[in-house]
Amino acid sequence: MYKTQMEAAKKGILTEEMKRVAEKEYMDPELLMNRVAEGKIAIPANKNHKNLKAEGVGEGLSTKINVNLGISRDCPDVDKELEKVQKAIEMDAEAIMDLSSFGKTEEFRKKLVNMSTAMVGTVPVYDAIGFYDKELKDITADEFLDVVRKHAKDGVDFVTIHVGMNREAMEIFKRNKRKMNIVSRGGSLMYAWMELNNAENPFYEKFDELLEICQEYDVTLSLGDALRPGCLADSTDADQIKELITLGELTLRAWEKNVQVIIEGPGHVAIDEIEANVLMEKKLCHGAPFYVLGPIVTDIAPGYDHITSAIGGAIAASAGVDFLCYVTPAEHLRLPSLDDMKEGIIATKIAAHAADIAKKVPHARDWDNKMAEARHKLDWEAMFDIAIDEEKARRYRKESTPEHNDSCTMCGKMCSVRTMNKVMQGKDLNILRED
Repeated sequence: MYKTQMEAAKKGILTEEMKRVAEKEYMDPELLMNRVAEGKIAIPANKNHKNLKAEGVGEGLSTKINVNLGISRDCPDVDKELEKVQKAIEMDAEAIMDLSSFGKTEEFRKKLVNMSTAMVGTVPVYDAIGFYDKELKDITADEFLDVVRKHAKDGVDFVTIHVGMNREAMEIFKRNKRKMNIVSRGGSLMYAWMELNNAENPFYEKFDELLEICQEYDVTLSLGDALRPGCLADSTDADQIKELITLGELTLRAWEKNVQVIIEGPGHVAIDEIEANVLMEKKLCHGAPFYVLGPIVTDIAPGYDHITSAIGGAIAASAGVDFLCYVTPAEHLRLPSLDDMKEGIIATKIAAHAADIAKKVPHARDWDNKMAEARHKLDWEAMFDIAIDEEKARRYRKESTPEHNDSCTMCGKMCSVRTMNKVMQGKDLNILRED
């Protein structure tokens, strides 16, 4: 028997989840199992998430995307968030994170797990204040762990824990001033708790107990980047690197207990620093899967951060990042609407797919080749069916109908594809004359 996917892999047991991932990813099952055993691939799959369609995250696999959802004090409508969940699943997001930060979030979390075939993640520290209905300072170390245990029991597949924000990291942070200080919500809460209580990070101090919880339910530990940069000026600084070193040390401790690990990363990063950030994570964290927010490559585009993020995400994933957290046009501005979420998913899926082509993921180019064939034939219906956003492609075509169906309103009968098709087939080319 085995408790976790990693333990099974170390014992040479090919689980049903591994078989599914290997088939989906065109990877040899033995190779996949070995990489799970090494920690280079994680398969987040809580034993209590009964309708999960398992996905793999890591070396040699296609780039996965995560969608952030959840209720807040200003937007507490559970039904609206569940509508987003359904749409995210329909759009084939591989992961959904519940970032709820208001009230009793258990109702939303349980409904999310029950309806989601995608892996589900949470940040338990967000839930602690509402769960106990007490101020941050008054929550005890054991109570923080109890919230993690509750989320694990509810079927959450991975949890973000900002365990690298320890007292040592705090001192580094105080000596190395930043423009944006700490922009991680969970990181800022842990920093505040430690300052208010003059105590060590409870997750760092009781890391072995945290691992026991993860082991019991086979929850993957997503080691949060509390000191991720929130602007380009803070990128790749001493604070960020110090935390990354600690996360690498904690990764080895987790693997000893057969707990799977994903490392979370920046953040706001200039284009020319992205590849170095990926290299550092893979080196310092021993090849563990890397999960990044963006990275956002410029700070000046509120309302368009799904674009700044997709640029960074494509570069990061092509350099070896395994998991992209989506960013919507609403980033830095508000809780995303349903339309914001859809735009964020599409932008991030484009980035992930572009990177998969660069990484030579098996069959990644097949999708593009099908589109090229449809365009060559000027087969509009096929193009719509193949498009990453069929609805938008159809709408654009309908809003600007050309005189001739074998063209569009950009080029008309001067369409290069139409011209070459006719000439190559030995047909007369009629641009000025009627058909």
